[in-house]
Amino acid sequence: MQVTIKKRNMLAQILLVIVTLGIYTLYWFYQVSMEMKDATNNTQASPALWVVLFFIPLGGIYSVYKFSELYENFSVEHFDKWLLFVLYIVFSPAVWFIVQTNLNKRADMQFAQAQ
Repeated sequence: MQVTIKKRNMLAQILLVIVTLGIYTLYWFYQVSMEMKDATNNTQASPALWVVLFFIPLGGIYSVYKFSELYENFSVEHFDKWLLFVLYIVFSPAVWFIVQTNLNKRADMQFAQAQ
């Protein structure tokens, strides 16, 4: 089964975050987690649960850790999960940029292979 990774426009995402008062970030977190889960064939990942945990005190920390762990397995250069985890807690827009840039590169590669 071919896993489809969607290329997302960074500026459009910033506008969506502003217009939705931040709700788009939860949608993005879920969608990106699902794409990485499918790409890595990780049956243990549970993006829906991770999003729900953001509404429970300290549950968000677990979600961010699991997301970082999933990204480490997904990224070609095996970006360190602890570095991503700390970065997510300190300055989450940097994580969004790193992850989305990598996803966009993968989407471009998929498109090139399909041609």
